[in-house]
Amino acid sequence: MEAKGGYWGKILRVNLTTREVKVEPLPEEFPRKYLGGVGFGTRVLYDEVPAGADPLGPENKMIITPGLFVDTGIGTGSKTAFNFKSPLTGGYGRAMAGAEMGVQLKRAGYDMLIVEGGSDEPVMLIINDDDVEIVPADGYWGLTTGEARSKAKEEYPGYATAFIGPAGERLSLISTIETDDRQAARGGPGAVLGSKKLKGILVKGSKKAPIASPEKFRELLKEWALVFKDHPATKADMDYGSGEFLDWMNRERGTFPTRNWQMGFFKKAYERAKEEGREHIGIDPYFWAPKYRAGRKPCPMCNKPCSQYVRVESEKWGSFMVDGPEYETLYSFGGVLELDDFETVAYLNYLADQLGLDTISAGVTIAWAMEAYERGLLTKEEADGIELTFGNGEAAVEALRKMAYREGNLGKLLADGVKRASERLGKGSEKFAMHVKGMEPPAYDVRGIKGMALAFAVNVRGADHLTSGAYGTELVGRWWKFDGVDRTRGENKGFEIAFHENLMAVYDATGTCKFSRHMYFLEGFPPLVEAITGMNIGEAELMVIGERIMNIARAFNVREGFSRKDDTLPYRIMWEPIPEGVSKGMHVPPWELDRMLDEYYQARGWSRDGIPTRAKLMALDLPDIAEDIGAGV
Repeated sequence: MEAKGGYWGKILRVNLTTREVKVEPLPEEFPRKYLGGVGFGTRVLYDEVPAGADPLGPENKMIITPGLFVDTGIGTGSKTAFNFKSPLTGGYGRAMAGAEMGVQLKRAGYDMLIVEGGSDEPVMLIINDDDVEIVPADGYWGLTTGEARSKAKEEYPGYATAFIGPAGERLSLISTIETDDRQAARGGPGAVLGSKKLKGILVKGSKKAPIASPEKFRELLKEWALVFKDHPATKADMDYGSGEFLDWMNRERGTFPTRNWQMGFFKKAYERAKEEGREHIGIDPYFWAPKYRAGRKPCPMCNKPCSQYVRVESEKWGSFMVDGPEYETLYSFGGVLELDDFETVAYLNYLADQLGLDTISAGVTIAWAMEAYERGLLTKEEADGIELTFGNGEAAVEALRKMAYREGNLGKLLADGVKRASERLGKGSEKFAMHVKGMEPPAYDVRGIKGMALAFAVNVRGADHLTSGAYGTELVGRWWKFDGVDRTRGENKGFEIAFHENLMAVYDATGTCKFSRHMYFLEGFPPLVEAITGMNIGEAELMVIGERIMNIARAFNVREGFSRKDDTLPYRIMWEPIPEGVSKGMHVPPWELDRMLDEYYQARGWSRDGIPTRAKLMALDLPDIAEDIGAGV
């Protein structure tokens, strides 16, 4: 494929085993069928990573695909997809990041980077337009992500960077890729690069992808800039970040998981705040953002930055700066550990980013260990002498360090996430190990959000809120075309979740931040896509593209042996009702989940066992996948 509106028509392929670097044409049908971003990445992942491939072996690949809107100037069009077979789940892996890496990859003239094979010695990949080198990682291996980035900025000025930390080097299944203060985090992408001995990727480009209709595109940019400027969500996000609704989740919905999901309400923090005469708890951004914010570090092309870059001068943790904890991290290093000290939560965030650990997975894993400790299932000796109790920030910091380096008994126990930890410990600890398909859940107590419970269960990459993005619809009760949504009831969730997933796949293909989904909805995309690419793709066809992407991702998992049996929820969600708060008494019993699964599979056109049918896959123009895994009627 030749370069045309929005696309270079080029794939950069790098084999770390043979040291071969090739530029290949992008298949002609890719733009119309998959758009870009996760669309490209999911299709290539299915085509090129065979069933049964070891996620930490040379057959696995890291496929980096910037969204269609990346580097065009479209507001919040910043997201790049990192696609891989997940070491954490053994299935489909995807991590999104608002990464300068994607911008520079496009400017270097590529629609996609495929890294395959593996090196015997630590290396780095350096891309400068058409010049591509694999160089020794001398002086980089062993550094934290921050140290590696600082060193690279001196040696390679002007390059975007992506580095793994000590956790990735040690193949932690919950390790991340750090991309210039943004993290591609979920599912263990850091371990994939670590297994390939690839410490980092540096990219710099000097080109600009063509735009099909430049004048029309400039008009659209002006129109959307005004929408963002005047939208009420812009001010809330910029003032307080993604944690802006934490207090609402706590007190008005009772769905903020606390104490390893024993509670849906951070009771201790609110009692303490009340005693001290404070309106807000310590991890609420309404308390900490005005006090600690030093500036912003927005994602590329973001005109409503939720970034709250904070400076902390702590007696306990010293001086540090970090992109202030987002909502998920306020939960995973705050509520779920029963920690309400902002400086400690921020330090845990900083440390996880430096060491290269997913904040959600790491925090939930430590919370499991704290519960195991308090139940007497994990002794102080087995915890390396650490008093691993809820609310103990010093213990959480030490546990996090040990995880990253696989140090001591505790580090080895926790390094690979909660599923492996509970399997290693045994003693019934799997009953309070919070995960779906091996991935730890984000900050939504789905016992009180029934649609999100279904979304967690069927999610192709494990417990995750962004594949569907339905939490807002569920919690508010309405969004866009949806109204009268009852979060407390399990009926009629199948179509809702399938529709949300298809739409969010379009966002991930274009690289649009989901915090702007209440601005673009779906109607905003066709004019932008046409102005960039020249392709007249209407709303209906965009939704078909989203559905196609979701079916390929599901097919990848089916080929790995996943089915209905894996679309399940943690024991605690199904059997232990929320004990206190607004959502008291709510849970998702197995019979209710089964009914929701039936509805979801019907909405998807899949078999009762959750396998995409041949008819559905043929209708989506995926005949080869229909032949591979398609179920009969």
